[in-house]
Amino acid sequence: MQDLYVVSHPHAEHSERDLVGGWYDSTLTERGRRDAGSVAEELARRRSGARRPLRITTSDLARCAETARIIAATLDVPVAEDVRLREISFGVAEGRPNAWLAERQVPAPDDDRLDHRGPIPGAETRREVASRVGGCVGELMADIEHDHVVVTHGYALTFVVTTWLQVPVAASGFVAFTTSPGAITHLRLDDYWRNRAVVSLADVAHLRT
Repeated sequence: MQDLYVVSHPHAEHSERDLVGGWYDSTLTERGRRDAGSVAEELARRRSGARRPLRITTSDLARCAETARIIAATLDVPVAEDVRLREISFGVAEGRPNAWLAERQVPAPDDDRLDHRGPIPGAETRREVASRVGGCVGELMADIEHDHVVVTHGYALTFVVTTWLQVPVAASGFVAFTTSPGAITHLRLDDYWRNRAVVSLADVAHLRT
């Protein structure tokens, strides 16, 4: 069995301040760093007896990179940063109050789910996010000699999962996998039957209240 664990970065400063995230480069809060430690301990527990060596790949944004370093320190594994694992870009809305974006954002219509850009200058489309995240995850999937930890963001996580399940970008217009800060999603490849499973989605049982 090959395992891929997707970690949604824990609580970050922009959420505490009710600001739009995206590519806005905020750091973890004190709670976020504590929860990252809990994630690291849980991954170490789950990997007890694992036969494949581990790779950790993270979004280069500070809140993910810091999470990955905390995990790496516990698991004694190096970290590689990849810009393709970033959250969706909200363009000029990034770093502004969430209320500012809510007043201007227009949901994608059913007949243009992938390429709708909306009225926010610089914002990404769903297709753009799915394609870049998928490009990164596809490369990791080709490395069958390792298990993997991917540290990413709430919206981007959906496309880690769809890529793992080999859902084409063109078929991902309505797909959404909900997660929460510090959650672990466990994906597994059966070496014999070649099935790709979502073993658990957005598990937070390891986090302290």
